[in-house]
Amino acid sequence: MITELGHFALILAFLVACAQAVIPLVGAHKRWPGWMAFAEPAATIQFLLTAASFAALTWAFVTSDFSLRLVTLNSHTDKPMLYKITGVWGNHEGSMLLWVLIVTLFGGAVAWFGANLPPSLKARVLSVQAMIGAAFFAFILLTSNPFLRMATPPFNGQDLNPLLQDPGLAFHPPFLYLGYVGLSMTFSFAVAALIEGRVDAAWGRWVRPYTLAAWIFLTIGIGLGSWWAYYELGWGGFWFWDPVENASFMPWLIAAALLHSAIVVEKRESLKSWTILLAIIAFGFSMVGAFITRSGVLTSVHAFATDPERGVFLLGITAAFMMGALTLFAARANVMQARGVFSMVSRESVLVLNNILLAVACFVVFIGTMWPLIAEMAFDRKLSVGAPFFNAAFTPFMVLLGLVLPVGAMMAWKRATVGRVVRQLIPAFVLAVAIGALAWAIQSGRSALGPVGLFLGAWLVAGAMVDIWSRTGRGSGRLARLTRLPRADWGKAVAHGGLGVTMAGIAAMMAWEAEDIRVLQVGEDLEIAGYGLRLDEVHQEQGPNYMATKATFTLSQNGREISEMHPEKRVYPVAEMPTTEAALDNGFLRDIYVVIGDPQEGGGWAVRSYYKPLANWIWGGTILMALGGALSLSDRRYRVAAGARKLPQGVPAE
Repeated sequence: MITELGHFALILAFLVACAQAVIPLVGAHKRWPGWMAFAEPAATIQFLLTAASFAALTWAFVTSDFSLRLVTLNSHTDKPMLYKITGVWGNHEGSMLLWVLIVTLFGGAVAWFGANLPPSLKARVLSVQAMIGAAFFAFILLTSNPFLRMATPPFNGQDLNPLLQDPGLAFHPPFLYLGYVGLSMTFSFAVAALIEGRVDAAWGRWVRPYTLAAWIFLTIGIGLGSWWAYYELGWGGFWFWDPVENASFMPWLIAAALLHSAIVVEKRESLKSWTILLAIIAFGFSMVGAFITRSGVLTSVHAFATDPERGVFLLGITAAFMMGALTLFAARANVMQARGVFSMVSRESVLVLNNILLAVACFVVFIGTMWPLIAEMAFDRKLSVGAPFFNAAFTPFMVLLGLVLPVGAMMAWKRATVGRVVRQLIPAFVLAVAIGALAWAIQSGRSALGPVGLFLGAWLVAGAMVDIWSRTGRGSGRLARLTRLPRADWGKAVAHGGLGVTMAGIAAMMAWEAEDIRVLQVGEDLEIAGYGLRLDEVHQEQGPNYMATKATFTLSQNGREISEMHPEKRVYPVAEMPTTEAALDNGFLRDIYVVIGDPQEGGGWAVRSYYKPLANWIWGGTILMALGGALSLSDRRYRVAAGARKLPQGVPAE
């Protein structure tokens, strides 16, 4: 009964979305207040109905209702409760229901917190958002119904993909979808502004919180996915340039560009056309991600489905929204004329450069991701584009971005004096050069990647510190004024510093990691990067829904035991699939990483061990970037329906 109610709620939500897509839009065109006001309760009802549908599906998973086809294919009675719940979105149909739930959530957020939006703009925003929701409701109901029943329910289910039965990946999809789908709101704001014929500073201020929220969630989602790949897949890497990884990274890059571009619209009423275009493209890349994940056109360990018919449906949705929005963009070009002027040496110019670097970097990733498909379709050739291409083509743009960020963050609006900014940043530059030179001196016979990465990381972190300190003015009381700075200033500094920490971690791991692969007998040991690893024992263990081969290693340095490590190789009998559970000894400056493999014919076990310098800096920097975004989002000046707060005395305005 609950399942049928969930299905019925989903159909009702689709009908409400269709009404919300039309009535407020007509009302805004005719200036009918009653029709415009329909958007707010409709958005709330649409969210509540979708939430009820999602709750019904969750209940079916929790109670192991195997009369539901989706539960049978993705659950099992012996599965831990956490993975019964996360199994709701660990499949194509459930993940699409989560997707549309988040679409309605963001629509509801505008209805609930958008009190200061002009009624006509608010009505149009909610109508466009409802169009997106209606398209995905139709996709779910026609091709991906999660509430299909089984004629003869089995005694037990087929279990969830064992790779998804992990805490890191359990929460990775919801955060990623909050970011993906959050960009639908920036799309709705862009299209609504084009329909209304008004793109101004107020619009830039209204769209920024939603863009920032989506970017924060994308940052967390990508970080969780990278962390999961690092410790779960057993290959010791954090990024494979997999098509689905790239599909989440591309909208993140465009969202970062959009954030900085919207600042220029808000502060200077410039870059209007570019900002609107970025808002459209950002959501377009999110749709491309949905297509890649579900169409089967590109192979990925992260793919949910490989159904070409569903892929064609998603491609049709993407084409309809993108073509419609871009046509409207071309027709409304006259309403996006820039008002503010600025010199070549100004913060605006640096933000333009920032946008160019991020956009071109995104284009490079897009070409590398899609080229195998293009080559096969156009030239009948099977090609593989891997890490060497992406590292060589993508890295230079990130290096340039890292060099520019500290300087641009401290430049004045409209017209800046480079000499003043450079003088303030001299200590940061000297510190960064010293750290890079130290790394160069310590290493021997290796590439410049490590020293350059540490230089960039130190440059970004030190530059962010100089920037935040420069905002406290002059004279006594600077420490007190530091605590009263706007949260947006702190957020920018923390996010830029987090990017520096991540860059340093990536460069160090790629430049200085060590790897050892060998066969070890019980009682034998090996040495890697000055650390000793001894294989003490290997035994079998029974888990809740798996069987594991578990090893015990003793980690030591200079004859002193540091810790015990317990890598596992698991086999899930129901899914008939093995997984690798790496053991890690985490440290501030390094990780020791051990994987146990298969038993060998001559005795002993295959063992892979790695030394990973600054590994945790990658995810520490990701946390700092997300924290910086959250600090900025909490600044009342950047929340919808909040006015500008007075700055503390002695603090210069941005």
